[in-house]
Amino acid sequence: MPRSLILLLRRRLFWLTLLLTVWLLCSGEAQAGPVADRLASFPDWNQKPTLAAARGDLVYPDWLRGDWQLTSTLVDLVAPLAPELVTPGFEGNRDRLGQPITCPVRFVSTVSRPRRLIPARLGLPQTVADRAFNGLSLARAYLGDGVVQSVRVDANNPNRQLTLLSGNRQLESTVTARAVETAADRFITVERFQQVFRGGAIPFFNEVETTTAYGRLGDRRVADQVTAVYLSPQDPDFPKAQNRPVALYRYQLELAPVDLTSARPPEGQPLS
Repeated sequence: MPRSLILLLRRRLFWLTLLLTVWLLCSGEAQAGPVADRLASFPDWNQKPTLAAARGDLVYPDWLRGDWQLTSTLVDLVAPLAPELVTPGFEGNRDRLGQPITCPVRFVSTVSRPRRLIPARLGLPQTVADRAFNGLSLARAYLGDGVVQSVRVDANNPNRQLTLLSGNRQLESTVTARAVETAADRFITVERFQQVFRGGAIPFFNEVETTTAYGRLGDRRVADQVTAVYLSPQDPDFPKAQNRPVALYRYQLELAPVDLTSARPPEGQPLS
């Protein structure tokens, strides 16, 4: 595969990853604090925050439950270690500034089931993201129906998602750590995940961390999101960057209520 084509594909997959991370979050509860402070200090991010290991699925506030039309718009991007270190495609991503990406997404009600051999009473209904539906919707909105074949979520690990692409290519994303903070009508999450792209001569590794602050604005939901990109230990420039981000992307999300029953993309599939 020509190098120019590989760089273009990596750039597109990176942007797909930024979108997918909105829905690949894990559980945890805390009061507003360090995560909100870090978001407010953008772009002065010099190292990774300390996060707990990822366990289980993220429980969202009930005011996010329902069907929505998502609009995601890049509003800022920073290369903290430039000119010494700049990720491939960073300058090209400036073309995305102010360009909205839209697609349907949904949050659904679920009931937690205890993992025990002896039957126990089910828990109260909780709101979670429909990860397979949202992941497929986002992927096709950005890459196109002909490129994205399916999105699968591991039935035993909601933090692992596999996007199957044409040409026997695939993007695997696994959440490894996260934190959640809540305050009144604000819901803040930060999660870190590993991604592996397979389809070329060798796998391509990346590490991304996304911080998102959701809020209510009338019947709409809005969010401020920052995604930090770190070099993986497999990257030859890793010793120069260590745990400092090499790229920061900030964008605004808006979710407008909509009836999706008449226009839904094909369902995602469970990952066996």
